[in-house]
Amino acid sequence: MDFNNKTAVVTGGSRGIGREVCIELAEKGANVVLCYSGNAAAAEDTVKLCEEKGAKAICVKCNVADGDEVKALMSKAVEEFGRIDILVNNAGITRDKLLMTMSEEDFSAVIDTNLKGAFLCMKHASRIMLKQRYGRIVSLSSVVGIHGNAGQLNYAASKAGVIGMTKSLAKELSSRNITVNAVAPGFVATDMTAAMTEDAKKLAMAQIPMGVLGEPKDIANAILFLASDEAKYITGQVLAVDGGMSM
Repeated sequence: MDFNNKTAVVTGGSRGIGREVCIELAEKGANVVLCYSGNAAAAEDTVKLCEEKGAKAICVKCNVADGDEVKALMSKAVEEFGRIDILVNNAGITRDKLLMTMSEEDFSAVIDTNLKGAFLCMKHASRIMLKQRYGRIVSLSSVVGIHGNAGQLNYAASKAGVIGMTKSLAKELSSRNITVNAVAPGFVATDMTAAMTEDAKKLAMAQIPMGVLGEPKDIANAILFLASDEAKYITGQVLAVDGGMSM
């Protein structure tokens, strides 16, 4: 896969899966624009790791749930690199609780970041891609968005919504050489899963036929494939990368 002269915008790129995506894209020649919401130091570290691969990279603070900030993010990418070839919707949060204890704010915060954020990024990036008549959009869903999970009603709703948006937008943009796909990770060794209780981790492991947690690079590899020209005839699909959980 060759991403030379391509520009990628990666949301939530300061750590975890997002950081790994940025590094892998940089290693394969892409210019990288990563956005972060709060941890500027981690974002700068990711930029340095990309630059060590020989790529050009910048970080932009952006709340993906704010339309004006997302528009400014995309404008900054075009100002810096002239175009946007790839959008990776990776930014996401969790506020896990059972329904009876989940507040309206818990629900809205997750929907705003995970679902509305992806919508806004798709909206503003696709306008640029339509003019170019080229683009690759890859959004992070989850196996939870396919099968549901107790205590994650808000997260499951947001990730199921990402799948619906992916399939709908693929139908809207396919004639313009723009593909739209989603990757649905299972349980991956990130800060998010590290915060799980030991009981929750044991329950998760019992559901994975391969018997191990995934690594951020496993997810990044799938994202890069869908963002590449090797996947030019794939659109509207959801690729589960989950060690067999969704079988």
